[in-house]
Amino acid sequence: MATLTEERRSTSSSAVSYRRFLSRHISWVPVFAAVIILVVMIAGAMWYFPNFQLNRIMSSILLDNAYLLVLAVGMTFVILTGGIDLSVGAVMAFTGILCAKMLGDGVPVAVAIPAMVLIGAAIGLLIGILVQFFDVQPFIASLIGMFLARGLAFVVSLESIKVDNEGLLWLQSTRFSFAGWYITPTGIIALLTVALAAFVLRYTRFGRTVYAVGGNEQSARLMGLPVVRAKLSVYVISGVCAGLAGIVLTAYSGAGYPLNGVGTELDTIAAVVIGGTLLTGGSGFVIGSMIGVFVYGLIRTIISFSGAEQSWTRITVGALLLLFVVVQRVIVSRSALSR
Repeated sequence: MATLTEERRSTSSSAVSYRRFLSRHISWVPVFAAVIILVVMIAGAMWYFPNFQLNRIMSSILLDNAYLLVLAVGMTFVILTGGIDLSVGAVMAFTGILCAKMLGDGVPVAVAIPAMVLIGAAIGLLIGILVQFFDVQPFIASLIGMFLARGLAFVVSLESIKVDNEGLLWLQSTRFSFAGWYITPTGIIALLTVALAAFVLRYTRFGRTVYAVGGNEQSARLMGLPVVRAKLSVYVISGVCAGLAGIVLTAYSGAGYPLNGVGTELDTIAAVVIGGTLLTGGSGFVIGSMIGVFVYGLIRTIISFSGAEQSWTRITVGALLLLFVVVQRVIVSRSALSR
């Protein structure tokens, strides 16, 4: 009888420890789910497609989606505060075609690149001001920014502008190889952006404020946190990332085009959500968004390998979004119960 009682106590203690661990790390559950999906997809692709080479394919995914990864970093900051930014695709197109135009007019690349980043920051600041000081919903404010940036892109040119500047093209044409893996300067830029953002969110007061604002804005105000500055800053960061993504995409494609990035804002949001960031704010990680981008890129690659229509990419991503939205609701419900 004593042994049975001890076993029950041990089982009960283990269950309590498991629940405690889960409650402390519940925000990581969607990230782990995204990692599992990525690993399963890779394993399945390697088994089903004999010519699926992991190092070459993953390097190619980073190459093709470097701009999306940069956008996802900025979008993560915005969504963590409970906001949304629909302007990123249009800002990317505007800065991309303006960069191509400036380089074609003889402006040095060392001047053009910082200028595009500043333009992206300015549009992000405008959206942040509308949200914070004019109480405009983030959806509407960023929609205004989207129409503004897209219109300005068409003002620059109605046609694509080819880039001949060697300095910009070097970002895409140069490859650093190791053991079958390769990376371009655009990929390095994307990964450095992820690393910097992860550091800021994890180790700085600003990062903690971003999480606090998304978790409960009123409580963050009562704690004396700089809520206004944080909400303005996340849109500026998103704009900076959109401007940088415009440069990366222009280097990748070798041209600027006013219709670049149509629908990319939705791809970006999808990648961030698949990576585990809650749409309600307050929970999520940049690393998760990076995994979400790789999941999205791998879906496109597998569909291309299978010879199916690319429309299946949207269907598959939609199914994953449904799954992760359900997971998010479970997390929110558990968090509410734990309080």
